[in-house]
Amino acid sequence: MNIKILLNPLVAERKLSRGDRNRLLSRQTSEVASLVLRNNYLQSQALSTLEAQSAARLPEFQHLIRSLERSGELSRALEFLPSDDELAERRKSGIGLTRPELAILLAYSKIWLNNHLLASDVPEDPYLSAELERYFPAPVRERFPRAIARHRLRREIIATATTNSLVNRMGPTFVPRAQEDTGAGPAQVARAYSAAREIFAMRALWEHIEALDNKVPAGLQYEGSFQTSRLLRHATYWLLTSRSSLQVDAAVGEFRAGVRALEAEIPQALTGAELTRFEESRARLAASGMPPPLASRVASLEALNAALDIVEISAAHRASVSETARVYFEVGTRIGFDWLRARIEKLAVDGPWQAIARTGLRDAALRVQRRLSERVLARSERGSAEARVGAWAESAGNDLALWQRTLADMRAAGAGDFATLTVGVESVRRLAG
Repeated sequence: MNIKILLNPLVAERKLSRGDRNRLLSRQTSEVASLVLRNNYLQSQALSTLEAQSAARLPEFQHLIRSLERSGELSRALEFLPSDDELAERRKSGIGLTRPELAILLAYSKIWLNNHLLASDVPEDPYLSAELERYFPAPVRERFPRAIARHRLRREIIATATTNSLVNRMGPTFVPRAQEDTGAGPAQVARAYSAAREIFAMRALWEHIEALDNKVPAGLQYEGSFQTSRLLRHATYWLLTSRSSLQVDAAVGEFRAGVRALEAEIPQALTGAELTRFEESRARLAASGMPPPLASRVASLEALNAALDIVEISAAHRASVSETARVYFEVGTRIGFDWLRARIEKLAVDGPWQAIARTGLRDAALRVQRRLSERVLARSERGSAEARVGAWAESAGNDLALWQRTLADMRAAGAGDFATLTVGVESVRRLAG
């Protein structure tokens, strides 16, 4: 229908004959069908991911249902979704939402987000106009780029494409959760997500992962997709909290080249436990059937959580991305940030407030690692990362010794609760002043 809306004015303006219009529509049938199937594939993939996590994420889904009810956008009774009492029973039994129930939640979250985007200026974002071009089959894009740009449903197409990408890839709870965690509105979250997706070239990575259909175990593809969503979540939050006014094209221009340089540097820049995790993950993924270059890329995604910090630090200190990365990861190994962050990530959360608390702890630890890395870079311009971090450690004196004792005590106790890890983060924060 949207292709007809595009072509009909061209016929009326005599820029396209009716016969050419009909032939063009006929030739687009197979590609249009492929685009529809592609959208169905991504939605099915999203549902399968949600279904696999359904029991563990039941409190999160319940929170979203309540939120949509409060805003008047969802009637639980009308959609035959379980009541709070029923959800409590399911939780006791370790049962989550069913696939049909998840499909309802996915659909309503898309409607909610799409409405917010249409009410914003997101469809006017110059960078997101690419979503409009991507929507149409290639022959139409090639012949009628100007007509596409002035399509009367331009805003609706861009909003729908942005919504589908965000919700299919990140799940129905992502935008509401990001609002609660950062205070940003849905439009800001959509911009930050879109920028993060482009900065890390996620579309190309998703294509490589999806090309493994029926070639490797589905669980392997799920792991790859899960790692991409974790990185995008972190990068989206970083952009929301670090940029008061975010424009997609500006963010992509600021970070994309540096992130590319860092991706190539990861195997050489990592040290200690982070290097071990990367090498073990890469070997396991490759042994399971993932092509080695893709296995290396997926294995590097965890370390790339630091990418935006590293690129920004390198620009501020006029240091190379390679130099900055090596110092950053050496600080992480020397201070024990890799262990601390790993313990924070493993914290079990029961409801949105604990989830927000865990995010706060993780971000606080990352901020300290960033500040310490900047101190090391500011102290000297020469020497290896190990030597430069070592020189800083000598100057840290009693503060570092106190933190090392605290870290040793936490490791010995197997720290795994909010209280202990909060004390740990506060203790290491003293190192950064």
